[in-house]
Amino acid sequence: MSRTITVISGDGIGPEIMDATLRVLEAVGADLEYEYAEAGLSALENSGSLLPEATLESIRRHKIALKGPLTTPVGEGFRSINVTLREIFDLYANVRPALSYPGTRSRFEEIDIITVRENTQGAYMAADAKISEDGNTAESKMVVTRAGCERIVRYACEMAVTMGRKKVTIVHKANILKTVSGMFLEVAREVSQNYPDLKFEEMIVDNTCMQLVMNPWQFDVIVTTNLFGDIISDLCAGLVGGLGMAPGANIGRDIAIFEAVHGSAPDITGKGVANPCALILAAAAMLGKMGMEQRAQKMRDAIRRTIVAGDRLTPDLGGAHTTQELADAIISRL
Repeated sequence: MSRTITVISGDGIGPEIMDATLRVLEAVGADLEYEYAEAGLSALENSGSLLPEATLESIRRHKIALKGPLTTPVGEGFRSINVTLREIFDLYANVRPALSYPGTRSRFEEIDIITVRENTQGAYMAADAKISEDGNTAESKMVVTRAGCERIVRYACEMAVTMGRKKVTIVHKANILKTVSGMFLEVAREVSQNYPDLKFEEMIVDNTCMQLVMNPWQFDVIVTTNLFGDIISDLCAGLVGGLGMAPGANIGRDIAIFEAVHGSAPDITGKGVANPCALILAAAAMLGKMGMEQRAQKMRDAIRRTIVAGDRLTPDLGGAHTTQELADAIISRL
Protein backbone atom coordinates (compact mmCIF):
# COMPACT_ATOMS: atom_id res chain seq x y z
CA MET A 1 0.00 0.00 0.00
CA SER A 2 1.47 3.31 -1.08
CA ARG A 3 2.05 6.17 1.35
CA THR A 4 1.80 9.87 0.59
CA ILE A 5 4.54 12.31 1.55
CA THR A 6 4.83 16.07 1.17
CA VAL A 7 7.31 17.18 -1.50
CA ILE A 8 8.73 20.71 -1.44
CA SER A 9 10.93 21.14 -4.51
CA GLY A 10 12.42 24.39 -3.28
CA ASP A 11 14.24 27.23 -4.99
CA GLY A 12 17.15 27.51 -7.42
CA ILE A 13 18.45 24.04 -8.25
CA GLY A 14 15.79 22.50 -6.01
CA PRO A 15 13.36 21.44 -8.75
CA GLU A 16 16.21 19.91 -10.79
CA ILE A 17 17.59 17.75 -7.99
CA MET A 18 14.09 16.90 -6.72
CA ASP A 19 13.10 15.56 -10.14
CA ALA A 20 16.21 13.37 -10.20
CA THR A 21 15.53 12.16 -6.66
CA LEU A 22 11.91 11.22 -7.33
CA ARG A 23 13.04 9.25 -10.37
CA VAL A 24 15.46 7.30 -8.18
CA LEU A 25 12.73 6.67 -5.59
CA GLU A 26 10.47 5.32 -8.31
CA ALA A 27 13.22 3.09 -9.68
CA VAL A 28 13.96 1.57 -6.27
CA GLY A 29 10.29 0.68 -5.84
CA ALA A 30 9.49 2.95 -2.91
CA ASP A 31 5.77 3.02 -3.85
CA LEU A 32 5.15 6.57 -2.69
CA GLU A 33 2.55 9.15 -3.63
CA TYR A 34 3.45 12.83 -3.59
CA GLU A 35 1.57 15.91 -2.52
CA TYR A 36 3.50 18.88 -3.84
CA ALA A 37 3.70 22.00 -1.71
CA GLU A 38 5.48 25.34 -2.01
CA ALA A 39 7.87 27.21 0.24
CA GLY A 40 10.54 29.83 -0.31
CA LEU A 41 10.72 32.36 -3.12
CA SER A 42 8.30 30.50 -5.40
CA ALA A 43 5.72 30.46 -2.63
CA LEU A 44 6.31 34.15 -1.91
CA GLU A 45 5.70 35.00 -5.56
CA ASN A 46 2.59 32.84 -5.87
CA SER A 47 0.92 33.28 -2.51
CA GLY A 48 2.63 36.18 -0.75
CA SER A 49 4.08 33.91 1.95
CA LEU A 50 7.42 32.15 2.27
CA LEU A 51 5.70 29.33 4.15
CA PRO A 52 2.00 29.07 3.20
CA GLU A 53 -0.45 27.52 5.62
CA ALA A 54 -1.36 24.95 2.95
CA THR A 55 2.22 23.67 3.06
CA LEU A 56 2.15 23.40 6.84
CA GLU A 57 -1.16 21.53 6.69
CA SER A 58 0.26 19.11 4.14
CA ILE A 59 3.20 18.32 6.42
CA ARG A 60 0.89 17.89 9.42
CA ARG A 61 -1.31 15.52 7.42
CA HIS A 62 1.39 13.29 5.95
CA LYS A 63 4.00 13.49 8.76
CA ILE A 64 6.90 13.02 6.31
CA ALA A 65 8.31 15.67 3.96
CA LEU A 66 11.15 15.71 1.43
CA LYS A 67 12.50 19.19 0.88
CA GLY A 68 14.86 20.83 -1.57
CA PRO A 69 16.92 23.94 -0.71
CA LEU A 70 14.94 27.08 0.13
CA THR A 71 15.96 30.72 -0.19
CA THR A 72 15.07 33.17 2.56
CA PRO A 73 15.23 36.73 1.19
CA VAL A 74 17.85 38.94 2.81
CA GLY A 75 16.39 41.78 4.82
CA GLU A 76 14.28 42.59 7.83
CA GLY A 77 10.96 40.83 8.18
CA PHE A 78 12.14 37.51 6.71
CA ARG A 79 13.02 34.79 9.18
CA SER A 80 14.81 31.59 8.17
CA ILE A 81 12.27 29.16 6.70
CA ASN A 82 14.19 26.16 7.99
CA VAL A 83 14.31 27.53 11.53
CA THR A 84 10.59 28.29 11.35
CA LEU A 85 9.77 24.74 10.23
CA ARG A 86 11.81 23.30 13.09
CA GLU A 87 9.98 25.47 15.60
CA ILE A 88 6.48 24.85 14.27
CA PHE A 89 6.85 21.07 14.22
CA ASP A 90 9.26 20.79 17.15
CA LEU A 91 11.84 18.99 14.99
CA TYR A 92 14.29 18.77 17.84
CA ALA A 93 16.88 16.38 16.34
CA ASN A 94 18.97 17.32 13.33
CA VAL A 95 20.82 14.27 12.04
CA ARG A 96 23.72 14.78 9.63
CA PRO A 97 25.73 11.74 8.48
CA ALA A 98 29.12 12.26 6.86
CA LEU A 99 30.12 9.13 4.97
CA SER A 100 33.03 8.73 2.57
CA TYR A 101 32.27 7.72 -1.01
CA PRO A 102 35.37 6.55 -2.89
CA GLY A 103 35.95 8.69 -5.95
CA THR A 104 34.73 12.00 -4.53
CA ARG A 105 37.03 14.98 -4.22
CA SER A 106 37.96 14.53 -0.58
CA ARG A 107 41.16 14.73 1.44
CA PHE A 108 40.05 11.84 3.67
CA GLU A 109 38.88 8.26 3.18
CA GLU A 110 36.76 5.88 5.25
CA ILE A 111 34.99 8.61 7.23
CA ASP A 112 31.75 7.56 8.92
CA ILE A 113 30.51 10.18 11.40
CA ILE A 114 26.99 11.14 12.41
CA THR A 115 26.37 14.52 14.00
CA VAL A 116 23.22 14.77 16.11
CA ARG A 117 22.42 18.43 16.72
CA GLU A 118 19.81 19.89 19.03
CA ASN A 119 17.56 21.79 16.67
CA THR A 120 15.20 24.05 18.61
CA GLN A 121 17.12 25.81 21.41
CA GLY A 122 20.39 27.61 22.15
CA ALA A 123 22.26 30.49 20.58
CA TYR A 124 21.15 29.62 17.05
CA MET A 125 17.55 30.58 17.88
CA ALA A 126 18.59 34.15 18.84
CA ALA A 127 15.97 34.53 21.58
CA ASP A 128 14.94 38.12 22.33
CA ALA A 129 17.35 39.42 19.70
CA LYS A 130 17.51 43.21 19.52
CA ILE A 131 19.69 46.14 18.54
CA SER A 132 19.95 49.29 20.62
CA GLU A 133 18.36 52.50 19.36
CA ASP A 134 21.75 53.97 18.54
CA GLY A 135 22.68 50.86 16.56
CA ASN A 136 25.85 50.26 18.56
CA THR A 137 24.82 47.24 20.62
CA ALA A 138 23.26 43.95 19.56
CA GLU A 139 22.18 41.15 21.88
CA SER A 140 20.30 37.88 22.02
CA LYS A 141 19.83 35.21 24.64
CA MET A 142 20.99 31.60 24.73
CA VAL A 143 18.22 29.47 26.20
CA VAL A 144 18.33 25.72 26.81
CA THR A 145 16.14 23.52 28.95
CA ARG A 146 16.90 20.37 30.88
CA ALA A 147 14.17 18.56 28.94
CA GLY A 148 15.62 19.75 25.61
CA CYS A 149 19.12 18.61 26.54
CA GLU A 150 17.87 15.25 27.76
CA ARG A 151 15.84 14.36 24.69
CA ILE A 152 18.60 15.18 22.19
CA VAL A 153 21.22 13.18 24.08
CA ARG A 154 18.80 10.29 24.53
CA TYR A 155 17.97 10.42 20.81
CA ALA A 156 21.67 10.22 19.92
CA CYS A 157 22.21 7.31 22.31
CA GLU A 158 19.17 5.36 21.11
CA MET A 159 20.22 5.91 17.51
CA ALA A 160 23.76 4.74 18.29
CA VAL A 161 22.47 1.55 19.93
CA THR A 162 20.03 0.83 17.10
CA MET A 163 22.73 1.31 14.46
CA GLY A 164 25.33 -0.70 16.31
CA ARG A 165 27.55 2.31 16.92
CA LYS A 166 30.06 2.12 19.75
CA LYS A 167 30.98 5.65 20.79
CA VAL A 168 29.24 8.96 21.48
CA THR A 169 31.22 12.20 21.77
CA ILE A 170 29.51 14.91 23.85
CA VAL A 171 30.62 18.28 22.46
CA HIS A 172 30.26 21.36 24.68
CA LYS A 173 31.82 24.63 25.87
CA ALA A 174 31.06 24.21 29.56
CA ASN A 175 34.46 25.58 30.56
CA ILE A 176 33.32 29.06 29.46
CA LEU A 177 29.53 28.89 29.00
CA LYS A 178 29.09 27.42 32.45
CA THR A 179 25.30 27.71 32.60
CA VAL A 180 23.84 26.86 29.20
CA SER A 181 26.61 24.55 27.98
CA GLY A 182 27.19 23.39 31.53
CA MET A 183 23.58 22.21 31.76
CA PHE A 184 23.93 20.32 28.48
CA LEU A 185 27.06 18.55 29.73
CA GLU A 186 25.53 17.75 33.11
CA VAL A 187 22.41 16.26 31.55
CA ALA A 188 24.46 14.34 28.97
CA ARG A 189 26.45 12.75 31.77
CA GLU A 190 23.23 11.73 33.51
CA VAL A 191 21.72 10.22 30.36
CA SER A 192 24.93 8.36 29.49
CA GLN A 193 24.60 6.30 32.67
CA ASN A 194 21.67 4.48 31.04
CA TYR A 195 23.80 3.20 28.15
CA PRO A 196 26.58 1.02 29.59
CA ASP A 197 27.36 -0.57 26.23
CA LEU A 198 28.31 2.77 24.68
CA LYS A 199 31.64 4.50 25.16
CA PHE A 200 31.27 8.21 25.98
CA GLU A 201 33.79 10.98 25.48
CA GLU A 202 33.52 14.66 26.40
CA MET A 203 35.20 17.23 24.17
CA ILE A 204 35.26 21.03 24.08
CA VAL A 205 33.96 22.34 20.76
CA ASP A 206 37.13 24.13 19.62
CA ASN A 207 39.23 21.03 20.28
CA THR A 208 36.59 18.97 18.46
CA CYS A 209 37.06 21.05 15.31
CA MET A 210 40.83 20.61 15.48
CA GLN A 211 40.54 16.87 16.12
CA LEU A 212 38.11 16.45 13.21
CA VAL A 213 40.73 17.88 10.87
CA MET A 214 43.68 16.01 12.40
CA ASN A 215 42.14 12.61 13.16
CA PRO A 216 38.48 12.32 12.11
CA TRP A 217 38.50 8.53 12.42
CA GLN A 218 38.31 8.79 16.21
CA PHE A 219 34.69 9.98 15.95
CA ASP A 220 31.56 7.88 15.59
CA VAL A 221 28.46 9.73 16.83
CA ILE A 222 28.70 13.38 17.92
CA VAL A 223 25.93 14.98 19.98
CA THR A 224 25.91 18.70 20.66
CA THR A 225 23.90 21.88 20.93
CA ASN A 226 22.37 23.87 18.09
CA LEU A 227 25.02 26.38 17.03
CA PHE A 228 27.96 24.04 17.59
CA GLY A 229 26.16 21.31 15.65
CA ASP A 230 25.53 23.65 12.73
CA ILE A 231 29.25 24.34 12.43
CA ILE A 232 30.51 20.83 13.12
CA SER A 233 28.15 19.14 10.68
CA ASP A 234 29.37 21.33 7.82
CA LEU A 235 32.97 20.65 8.84
CA CYS A 236 32.21 16.93 8.68
CA ALA A 237 30.65 17.38 5.24
CA GLY A 238 33.94 18.92 4.13
CA LEU A 239 35.72 15.74 5.18
CA VAL A 240 33.75 13.69 2.65
CA GLY A 241 33.72 15.99 -0.35
CA GLY A 242 31.38 18.83 0.52
CA LEU A 243 27.70 19.58 0.91
CA GLY A 244 26.86 17.87 -2.38
CA MET A 245 27.18 14.58 -0.51
CA ALA A 246 25.57 15.72 2.77
CA PRO A 247 21.97 14.76 3.56
CA GLY A 248 20.07 16.01 6.58
CA ALA A 249 17.08 14.93 8.62
CA ASN A 250 14.98 17.00 11.01
CA ILE A 251 13.20 14.66 13.39
CA GLY A 252 10.35 15.37 15.79
CA ARG A 253 8.08 13.18 17.86
CA ASP A 254 5.76 12.32 14.96
CA ILE A 255 6.90 14.51 12.04
CA ALA A 256 10.16 14.39 10.07
CA ILE A 257 11.53 16.55 7.24
CA PHE A 258 14.39 15.26 5.10
CA GLU A 259 16.50 17.62 3.03
CA ALA A 260 19.61 18.47 1.12
CA VAL A 261 21.46 20.80 3.46
CA HIS A 262 23.22 22.83 0.76
CA GLY A 263 21.85 26.06 -0.62
CA SER A 264 19.81 26.82 -3.71
CA ALA A 265 22.95 27.60 -5.79
CA PRO A 266 21.61 30.41 -7.98
CA ASP A 267 24.91 30.51 -9.88
CA ILE A 268 24.17 27.15 -11.53
CA THR A 269 20.37 27.22 -11.52
CA GLY A 270 18.95 26.16 -14.87
CA LYS A 271 22.24 24.75 -16.14
CA GLY A 272 21.25 21.19 -15.27
CA VAL A 273 24.58 20.32 -13.66
CA ALA A 274 23.70 20.27 -9.94
CA ASN A 275 24.72 17.19 -7.97
CA PRO A 276 21.51 15.48 -6.73
CA CYS A 277 23.28 13.04 -4.39
CA ALA A 278 22.64 14.96 -1.15
CA LEU A 279 18.90 14.95 -1.75
CA ILE A 280 18.93 11.32 -2.95
CA LEU A 281 20.77 10.36 0.24
CA ALA A 282 18.22 12.34 2.26
CA ALA A 283 15.48 10.39 0.49
CA ALA A 284 17.27 7.17 1.43
CA ALA A 285 17.28 8.27 5.08
CA MET A 286 13.58 9.00 4.70
CA LEU A 287 12.93 5.46 3.48
CA GLY A 288 14.83 4.12 6.46
CA LYS A 289 12.59 6.15 8.77
CA MET A 290 9.56 4.70 6.98
CA GLY A 291 10.71 1.12 7.50
CA MET A 292 12.21 0.60 4.03
CA GLU A 293 15.87 0.30 5.01
CA GLN A 294 16.62 -2.34 2.37
CA ARG A 295 15.57 0.03 -0.41
CA ALA A 296 17.45 2.86 1.29
CA GLN A 297 20.64 0.81 1.29
CA LYS A 298 20.17 -0.05 -2.39
CA MET A 299 20.10 3.67 -3.16
CA ARG A 300 23.28 4.31 -1.17
CA ASP A 301 25.03 1.37 -2.83
CA ALA A 302 23.99 2.57 -6.30
CA ILE A 303 25.44 6.02 -5.58
CA ARG A 304 28.65 4.50 -4.29
CA ARG A 305 29.12 2.24 -7.33
CA THR A 306 28.30 5.08 -9.74
CA ILE A 307 30.91 7.39 -8.22
CA VAL A 308 33.54 4.65 -8.04
CA ALA A 309 32.92 3.88 -11.71
CA GLY A 310 33.16 7.56 -12.63
CA ASP A 311 29.96 7.09 -14.60
CA ARG A 312 28.20 10.26 -15.81
CA LEU A 313 29.29 12.41 -12.87
CA THR A 314 28.41 16.08 -12.43
CA PRO A 315 31.20 18.70 -12.51
CA ASP A 316 31.59 18.92 -8.73
CA LEU A 317 32.37 15.19 -8.72
CA GLY A 318 34.96 15.55 -11.46
CA GLY A 319 32.74 14.76 -14.45
CA ALA A 320 31.07 16.77 -17.18
CA HIS A 321 27.54 15.40 -17.12
CA THR A 322 24.13 16.67 -16.10
CA THR A 323 21.97 16.16 -13.06
CA GLN A 324 19.64 13.83 -14.92
CA GLU A 325 22.50 11.86 -16.52
CA LEU A 326 23.91 11.19 -13.05
CA ALA A 327 20.44 10.11 -11.94
CA ASP A 328 20.30 7.78 -14.98
CA ALA A 329 23.61 6.22 -13.96
CA ILE A 330 22.37 5.65 -10.41
CA ILE A 331 19.09 4.20 -11.65
CA SER A 332 20.94 1.82 -13.96
CA ARG A 333 22.58 0.30 -10.89
CA LEU A 334 19.30 -0.26 -9.10
